[in-house]
Amino acid sequence: MPWILGLSILQGCVNAFDMPGRQSFMVQMVEDRADLGNAIAINSSMVNVARLIGPSLAGMIIAISGEAWCFLIDGISYLAVIASLLAMRLTVAETRRKTTSTLTELKEGWAYVSGFVPIRTILSLFALVSLMGMPFVVLMPIFAVKVLRGGPHTLGFLMGAMGVGALISALSLAARKSVRGLVRIIPVSAAVFGVGLIGFGLSRSFWFSMAAVLVAGMGMMQGMAASNTVIQTIVSEDKRGRVMSYYTMAFMGMAPFGSLLAGSFASSIGAPMTVILNGMAVIVGAAWFMTQFPALRRAIRPIYLELGIIPAPETVTPAEGIQS
Repeated sequence: MPWILGLSILQGCVNAFDMPGRQSFMVQMVEDRADLGNAIAINSSMVNVARLIGPSLAGMIIAISGEAWCFLIDGISYLAVIASLLAMRLTVAETRRKTTSTLTELKEGWAYVSGFVPIRTILSLFALVSLMGMPFVVLMPIFAVKVLRGGPHTLGFLMGAMGVGALISALSLAARKSVRGLVRIIPVSAAVFGVGLIGFGLSRSFWFSMAAVLVAGMGMMQGMAASNTVIQTIVSEDKRGRVMSYYTMAFMGMAPFGSLLAGSFASSIGAPMTVILNGMAVIVGAAWFMTQFPALRRAIRPIYLELGIIPAPETVTPAEGIQS
């Protein structure tokens, strides 16, 4: 047990460095900023394909040899990732050595995040979704056994339905040609996620639960990918790493507290009511985000104009104005 806890802590520390670095590195791999949204959506698609295929492969390996081999094979698979990173040949812009302390840079990053309305608003909703919405996954076994009167296969179908919904959503984003319109998708996706959670909490039917989880998976992944794409597009280059660190905190940092909160509520009011209340909280967050649209539009429009995402308004001379 102490070894498992120690390794879990070590993995958490690794993820704290890995996720912000990976998200920031993606921009360097994508040559054209216009393709960034598609790249993020494709990355999300691969994650969800792995979510669908991985448990099936793990089940086969466990049945043949045991759990230890799963961890061994998982560790060996990272050698392919390391080899891919070493094979990359990227042109990296020269950076000057930092003369300020890490604490000072963290303060600058927080001042940027809290002072820039679009990123502050997106991360606030994202943190709420991570805290209240995503922990429904930890309650899934309770629904499979006690609510739907099933077993491990029921849980597997529910998790698969969520993965299918997330995959459909990621593929739809990968087909988009521009980042335009993604800001409006963020609250809509959160509302869809909340509706799916409420439907899942109310359901006592296996097939309706499958449909509700699929809808929840679609909304969850759509919101995550859209938020990531917008932030990566509008963030200042010198703040990208620090902003993605706060993005990781909003995502992975809030989820454990949400799981603890969901577990506490589930023990007192039941898992279905907990998921219903969480879905309502996510919908309230989506409604709040909608009220911020005017400020978001004013802040994002100049950046989109500078990047060429939206065309600049044509200047009309007085003579042309009279002729028209």
